[in-house]
Amino acid sequence: MTFSVWLLVCFCGLTLGQNVLPQTEVATEIGSCFPDMCKFLKEFGAMKAKLETVETNLKEKSEALETKLKEKQEVMETRQKETENQVLELKKKDATNIAFSAAIGGSGSNGHIGPFNTDTTIIYRKLIINVGNAYNQHTGIFAAPVPGIYYFTFFYHAVGTQVVNLSLMKNNEEVVTTYDHKTSHDVADNGGNAALLQLQQGDQVYVRMHANSHVWQNEQITTFSGVLLRQL
Repeated sequence: MTFSVWLLVCFCGLTLGQNVLPQTEVATEIGSCFPDMCKFLKEFGAMKAKLETVETNLKEKSEALETKLKEKQEVMETRQKETENQVLELKKKDATNIAFSAAIGGSGSNGHIGPFNTDTTIIYRKLIINVGNAYNQHTGIFAAPVPGIYYFTFFYHAVGTQVVNLSLMKNNEEVVTTYDHKTSHDVADNGGNAALLQLQQGDQVYVRMHANSHVWQNEQITTFSGVLLRQL
């Protein structure tokens, strides 16, 4: 009986010894891993701090760059606006410089124009001056580029044996007229007329030669002129 109890105690002791040994080894292994984990955590913390510093610097640089770009954009917009204003001023200044003068016929051309059976717009083909290009030498029509007060004159030379009947026209409205009768004893006639007109942009002014009348074409005598006096 005593031997059996002793054998049971020995068996239990061996069993407990086997169970305790692995736990001790596990604890040793776990204890040996802690220094590496602390090192990793320290390096991770340092890396995180560096990353935060880089992010802060990038944010500051980005904000500074954005501010500079915004300032440059504002400067460019200001310069663009100033340029646009200068262009508008130049256009406005150019618009006030409107003047033309033209004559019938070219160099060395002489002879009468008309009489015709219908009213005819006289085309003054010889340009003397055409500042602003408002007069069309191919149609004989002046088109007002801007609203304003304009001054127009027209003069003619003609033979005395034919009727002269010319009118200054605003669109389809007769403004002023010059006229001379047909005579057998009058060799030549000279005449003309003038008018101040208030025009809107696009209004047309021209000289109409009425049916059964004539003028003499010469680049120094029969002329049509106009000038902008004041823009409205």
